[in-house]
Amino acid sequence: MEYRFILLLLACFAWPVPNSEQVMAGTTDHYYFVSNEASWQMNVSLLYKIALWTSSLGVIALISDFGYSQNEFSQRFLDGFYFVVLGIGVVSTAVRYIENYKLIARKVFIFDFLSVCFTLWVFYLFLFVGVPFETDLLLENPIWVRIAVFTTFIREFSEVKFNYKRTVLNPAQLFVASFLFIILLGTLLLMLPRATHEGISFIDALFTSTSAVCVTGLIVVDTGSYFTDFVQIIIMLLIQIGGLGILTFASYFSYFFRGGSTYENQLALRDITSSKTIGNVFSTLKYIIFITFSIELLSGLLIYSSLDRGSFASQYERVFFSVFHAISAFCNAGFSTLSNSLYESEFRFNYALQLTVILSFVLGGLGFPIVANIVNYSNYRLRKLFSFGRNKVGYRPWVLNLNSRITLITTFSITAIAFVAFFVLEYNNTLAEHRGLGKVVTALFGATTPRTAGFNSIDTASMLFPTTMMVFLLMWIGASPASTGGGIKTSTFAIATLNILSLAKGKDRIEVFGREIAAISVRRSFAIISLSLLVIGLGIMLISIFETDKDLMDIGFECFSAYSTVGLSLGITGNLVNESKLILIVIMFVGRVSMLTIVIAVFRKVRRKNYRYPTEEITIN
Repeated sequence: MEYRFILLLLACFAWPVPNSEQVMAGTTDHYYFVSNEASWQMNVSLLYKIALWTSSLGVIALISDFGYSQNEFSQRFLDGFYFVVLGIGVVSTAVRYIENYKLIARKVFIFDFLSVCFTLWVFYLFLFVGVPFETDLLLENPIWVRIAVFTTFIREFSEVKFNYKRTVLNPAQLFVASFLFIILLGTLLLMLPRATHEGISFIDALFTSTSAVCVTGLIVVDTGSYFTDFVQIIIMLLIQIGGLGILTFASYFSYFFRGGSTYENQLALRDITSSKTIGNVFSTLKYIIFITFSIELLSGLLIYSSLDRGSFASQYERVFFSVFHAISAFCNAGFSTLSNSLYESEFRFNYALQLTVILSFVLGGLGFPIVANIVNYSNYRLRKLFSFGRNKVGYRPWVLNLNSRITLITTFSITAIAFVAFFVLEYNNTLAEHRGLGKVVTALFGATTPRTAGFNSIDTASMLFPTTMMVFLLMWIGASPASTGGGIKTSTFAIATLNILSLAKGKDRIEVFGREIAAISVRRSFAIISLSLLVIGLGIMLISIFETDKDLMDIGFECFSAYSTVGLSLGITGNLVNESKLILIVIMFVGRVSMLTIVIAVFRKVRRKNYRYPTEEITIN
């Protein structure tokens, strides 16, 4: 068989051969041993580099394979190259463990072992069973080869040592650059010839990629019908990466595979993840990854169980729908494979589905620190409730910290007020087609989705004017800090409100729950509010220049939705000119990474000064 010779060729990489000079110069056994040892290290280092580059080329080959139509020769060439990647990857992994047997103690050993076994299984099926890539058997489907190539890339890439230098990019600049990189990469993938059924322009591809990475949900083309199944998976991955941040993924998996990180990397991650100490960096990342996948898994199962089998042509479509919407909901992305989101006739009355989606995007919008704190508080209350005698759990103050209390109270207060207002205002309008409990669920959905979720179970364009204005406010407030949502954040709105109350009472500081809010938090809050209004106002002004035929209300709705990464629209997104789309792209990006972060990234920090000028009050009103 034509692929079998690959195994023999790959074995050569693992065997170091001393050169002639070393053999002639080795007059003693000890010297020859040292020379042979040096030769071994050189060959091993070369092997690792070859494995990394071939696995990287393997991923590029995968993209080319899926994105471009292949003739018979190119397809056979790619198929053969896949086995080269797999073979070199197996040899490289084996040598790595032979060279340092202590690596077996790492947690990643299980992944390495299983992925290598999987690769060897693929080798066996394709080289010794049937006809490679032609036998019509499930176990010999080429998809397994491609999965094996991707796992090989993960193994090799995880061994690369990255040392972040703060002198090159500060944490804010690194955060902004990571989003730009993923957006551009997503744009290139969406422009592949086989990515769409009819082709797509650069602006539309950039808009879609930005909307996915910034978890906004605004679309210029229908996701479900315009893109192929493969690209819908790419969009789903962009949403997942954008919701959590590429640095979160890269940093945690680097820590998982390598078991540690440099001090500089931990400092940068501490700033990005808002960890209190360096020691909490990776525990925070672990919490983020665990909470995300746990909620998405539960959400996916609940969505799957709530769906009607008759609504899907195959089991695959039903499973993919569940996974896609679970990820999109938790990440507050608002993307849907349905043309009219959940307002489709077969789904608008599926209240179990709507409740699951609500639960997902509310948890995603609370923020990872809040969810983690709620879990810790729940564990504490349960242990205290069921512990007796000597094992009785004692009182612990501030298990539910100040940040969680303010965020939860603000979130539930805004949700309750918005729900009542939506239910009353839209009772005989968009809620008219629903009955009984259905009105309550739909009203709750309509009151919570503007807080950056972006799904709609009603016709948004048919809302009454007072409801639309309320949605403006809800979109602007957005979700909570350190979450997958956008907006100015609930804590910012809470601090601004508390500041008004403090001024009304004549206080010179903000006090709540027996604590004083730090002055830096107050300054950050008002900076965020000012910058958000500046960006949104400038966006409305610029778009109105290019869209003279559009209503100002519609334009304003688009800009608020883009900045707060909501994704709701009054129906004009797809009809905008390219200049307006570019403006919305910038607004979505600024809203996701925060204008304050961009300002911090641009301006150099001033060193702390050991003096203060005399204080004077400025006339305000």
